[in-house]
Amino acid sequence: MRRKTSPITTTRTRSARTVQLLVGLALFTAGTGALAGCGSEEPGGSGDKVRATGQAPEAAARARRVADAWDGSKAAEAWRAGYHPMGEAVELPEGGFHDKADERAYATQNFVLRGRLPVAPERNGRVTWDSGGSLTRPLMGARGAYERFAHGANDGPHLTVAGGRLGRMTLATSRGPATVPAWLFTLEGYDTPLKSVAVGPSKLPRPPIGPAAGSPSGELWELRGLVEVAGDGRSVTVIGNHGACDDGPVVHVLETDGSVVLSGSVAGGTDGPCTAQLLGREVTVTLDRPVGDRVLLDAATGRPLPYGGPHGPSPSWS
Repeated sequence: MRRKTSPITTTRTRSARTVQLLVGLALFTAGTGALAGCGSEEPGGSGDKVRATGQAPEAAARARRVADAWDGSKAAEAWRAGYHPMGEAVELPEGGFHDKADERAYATQNFVLRGRLPVAPERNGRVTWDSGGSLTRPLMGARGAYERFAHGANDGPHLTVAGGRLGRMTLATSRGPATVPAWLFTLEGYDTPLKSVAVGPSKLPRPPIGPAAGSPSGELWELRGLVEVAGDGRSVTVIGNHGACDDGPVVHVLETDGSVVLSGSVAGGTDGPCTAQLLGREVTVTLDRPVGDRVLLDAATGRPLPYGGPHGPSPSWS
């Protein structure tokens, strides 16, 4: 099976969504300067050829073990057969919100409900993929879908939901775009509804490999989540973690016929203690060929990479 590692794939980073999480210990990033690499070829497992691009040998070996464990596994088979949302489960009204106050109300999940919400008319709904195939999944009630984006009213700006009905929306999934049942909520002052997915995801398969021992380290960090897959499938954007005293996140990729394994690390750094911050920055990784039905995997966790929306992970990981 062909495997190829790309160069250090920091082709585009953006800090617009940079977030900070306070942690209890100072970050030490000494030794991560070894990420600058050469272009010579070195032998990989099972007769493969892998290109040395500055990735730490231990991290590269871990990525190969993750790919070997998933490729051809029952977990990969179950993943491809299931419904796993990889996009935002809530769709805004057409054209977005009218003003900053409504945007803030949505961002703070500040909603007021006028009247009663309907119950699901059936127990199941059907997910239909654009590429063909469908799957029946349990339907949730309007209340459950409403609580995905609404956490009650406070004294700040709020949006008012006047009712809801069952309809459909398009959602990105691990198998490509799909049309799924959704609750369509009427917002006062808006001509088009706010939509929220009405079906539950398939159960995540049990990973055939456990998380990497000793992560995080300067050589291998867990990725925070998937931001998007390009429309042509030739690039993916993820959020990589890093510290306050380094040069930012780096993401390496190992592509096989069955999987795309992403390995997060950090570049640069200083000796000694640093401020107690864990930062996240978007990194776009270019692939040799479209993702297709290959499984996007995090080398550190050995699990499929979750989509991380503005309100947390997609329903598959909720």
